[in-house]
Amino acid sequence: MAANYPPRSEYEEKVVQVKRVSKKTKGGNRSTFSVLVVVGDKKGQVGVGLGKAPDVNSAIKKGLIKAKKDIFKVAMKGTTIKHRVLLKKGAAVVLLKPAPPGTGVIAGGPIRSVVEAAGIRDIVAKILGSSNKANNVYAAIDALKTFAVKND
Repeated sequence: MAANYPPRSEYEEKVVQVKRVSKKTKGGNRSTFSVLVVVGDKKGQVGVGLGKAPDVNSAIKKGLIKAKKDIFKVAMKGTTIKHRVLLKKGAAVVLLKPAPPGTGVIAGGPIRSVVEAAGIRDIVAKILGSSNKANNVYAAIDALKTFAVKND
């Protein structure tokens, strides 16, 4: 007897941040959740999405839908990136440097999740500005977009 499992997605999904957001209203406090999700196929495609909902599961689903719409292809040179990138987005400053084969992913939490989802196996990265996870993820995504493959 075969079990009815939901179909597997071709993308790896990683929840980077879950925040509980509270808002004052006339009837009291209204609590919602904000979830930052990174998706990638480990073959050069990566995307990020922010989902907001009254419960965590719905927020994750919304984040996944938005992340899958935002997916782009990163051009790589072997298992690393093509060249060094220093990018500032708001208060977040991110440095990405190519590394020789066998180095692995040397990066902090938010950038690590983006880079691993993209399938980059050898890279050195440093967060130089803000400690805000969401801003650092968006800065890392923008830095990787400098290597984006054009679909013409």
